[in-house]
Amino acid sequence: MTVLEVIQRSADYLAKKGVESPRLQIELLLAHVLQMPRLKLYLNFERPLAEAELAALRELVRRRSNREPLQHLVGSVSFCGFEIAVNRAVLIPRPETELLAERAWQFLSTSNSQPSTCLDFGTGSGCLAIAIAAKCPTATVTALDVSPEAIEVARANVERNGVANRVQFVCGEGLTALLAATRFDLIVANPPYVPTAEIAVLEPEVRDFDPRRALDGGTDGLDCIRQLAAGGAALLQSHGCLMLEFGDGQGGAVKAVFDAGGWRTEAPVADLSGRARFLIARPPAT
Repeated sequence: MTVLEVIQRSADYLAKKGVESPRLQIELLLAHVLQMPRLKLYLNFERPLAEAELAALRELVRRRSNREPLQHLVGSVSFCGFEIAVNRAVLIPRPETELLAERAWQFLSTSNSQPSTCLDFGTGSGCLAIAIAAKCPTATVTALDVSPEAIEVARANVERNGVANRVQFVCGEGLTALLAATRFDLIVANPPYVPTAEIAVLEPEVRDFDPRRALDGGTDGLDCIRQLAAGGAALLQSHGCLMLEFGDGQGGAVKAVFDAGGWRTEAPVADLSGRARFLIARPPAT
């Protein structure tokens, strides 16, 4: 069977299983099996696949048809140009979170404090910590997560991307895991923000494979956001800033939580689709 035949047949099969963008999905899986760039497949449409290659691809297609995420099958995802290993212990980084990373490193690059410090609240795979540390050579990042398994994944990603000397890890429950005297120039967070009742209707790739603790934000999705609003100011320098991501339709409620705590908030920032997605807040004036 040739490359083109495999792509056509497998794309049809994945489409019947409800997988989005089935042609793209099979091309990425096939490129992974053949260890070649995806676009190079187009120069090799007539290349026959060896039996071992077909067997490996069939297994990946079977798993993808069961809605296992592509990123788990190939083992990694690109985030801000950095290769981030992922598995079921961590949330798969989303493209919109790259905008949060960009805002964060731009802020630290112009911070009044050099070298600067950052807290990555709920680091997961470590994607934000890695992007910030790599783009801000004078910054140090504290990566906090409640999950030891996530910390293990993040630590490996940090080492893989060459920033291990400027990222330190804390494993613990929320902001109370940090020393009381700790102060940061920036707190960045992509916290759990899905309301508990909505998790059941998420796409299978998210509902069944992302860790529940990285998704479930409580009854209204704002539990961790309230924690950040209540305790974040005590961990920030006076000139510091907090940046966080939130879910669709939550912008007004999130801003209200921080406004009620005396934070100086900006209007929610939109993602590339035009949806309000990020809040930028400065601690209450003293």
